[in-house]
Amino acid sequence: MALRTLDDLGDVAGLRVFVRVDFNVPLRDGVVADDSRIRATVPTLRELLERGARLVLASHLGRPKGQVHEELRLAPVGGALASRLGRPCVSLSEVTPASLPDDEVVLLENLRFDPGEEANDVAFAGRLAELADAY
Repeated sequence: MALRTLDDLGDVAGLRVFVRVDFNVPLRDGVVADDSRIRATVPTLRELLERGARLVLASHLGRPKGQVHEELRLAPVGGALASRLGRPCVSLSEVTPASLPDDEVVLLENLRFDPGEEANDVAFAGRLAELADAY
């Protein structure tokens, strides 16, 4: 099976695109200590934005095992990403279609806060799929 590329998505102008990113970065005192994984995603995210997509970014951080741990929230990551992208990034504290703002870049809360993430729950995957037009 060939890997899909951004070109395979076709015209994404006006679409909400779900992007699974690896933002499992070290935090120290609530600040990103090493943003190399964030920097690695910037070219892809910029290209999608330049094509007119609105982004829904999803990642995990640490191993909270389905429980909310305040120190593993992704808001600091969203701040570091906004700085690298040069545009706002809205970080959500919950993940529901109703809570999804119409901003260009939205970072979902730590997926591993939901027990369905580690359980590979089909219903959880379905809820995430409702958030976007393309993956």
